Amino acid sequence: MKTCLKCKFTFSTNSWECPSCGFTPIINNGIISHSPKFANNGDGGFKKASFSDLAKFENKSFWFKSRNKLITWALKRFNGKSNNFLEVGCGTGFVLKGISRAFPSIHLVGTEIHRKGLDYAIDRVPKGDFMQMDARQTPFYEEFDSIGAFDVLEHIKEDELVVRELYSALKPGGILLISVPQHPFLWSAADEYACHVRRYNNDNIVGIVKRSGFHILKNTSFVFILFPLMYLSRINNRNCKDYNPSNEFRINRFINYIFYLVLIFEIFCIKIGISFPLGGSRFIIAKK
Repeated sequence: MKTCLKCKFTFSTNSWECPSCGFTPIINNGIISHSPKFANNGDGGFKKASFSDLAKFENKSFWFKSRNKLITWALKRFNGKSNNFLEVGCGTGFVLKGISRAFPSIHLVGTEIHRKGLDYAIDRVPKGDFMQMDARQTPFYEEFDSIGAFDVLEHIKEDELVVRELYSALKPGGILLISVPQHPFLWSAADEYACHVRRYNNDNIVGIVKRSGFHILKNTSFVFILFPLMYLSRINNRNCKDYNPSNEFRINRFINYIFYLVLIFEIFCIKIGISFPLGGSRFIIAKK
């Protein structure tokens, strides 16, 4: 069902016009815009210029490719019969494209606070539904079987508010998938460039998820084996004044492939029940 962001009335119609107050979200270049005041600047949580870099490197990056493998496995394992899936902060649509390949019949919805990112997402997933939205005000109520927020919460000051909004948007029994960067001691110029508000530790993110009403089904670190290399990289650029994010993607093709195989092995370990204590990311699957 839908929720009117003006009067909070909940309704179920094909139109976005609220039956109670008549409010209708604006259309921006063919896309419904629920938070138009943030469409061009995103409330400072992300650099618009980063979308072009992401669209260029995601298809080849060991990190993005392996994370997609983990996400699609988790969705199959914990809610493989999902009829619909919402990704909050979908960026360029790389994750949704991976899900569309793994689940050809699933109805995909992608939201992004930046209007520019949606142009890339629409090209990648032409059958998906996309809208501009602020995750702190989600216009849905018990609408989705599964929801994902992948490396999104660290950009938002009101992270717990966002998780509560996602809880409301999930159907009873629905599944939430979350990934966040972890370990505050890894903070570096990379986080500052990416407009991160924080890096999490396990207690931070678990507390937020549980207080929002969820029951955690799986909780693990990711990028465990490569963690020493990541630590050295982050220490090296901790005080870097001329940090260039593209350098992290421009690695030797052979090394990129080896790193990908390492992370695929980690995913295998996660599949058989291992939960890693350390890693660049924290990955959580939770149930409403």
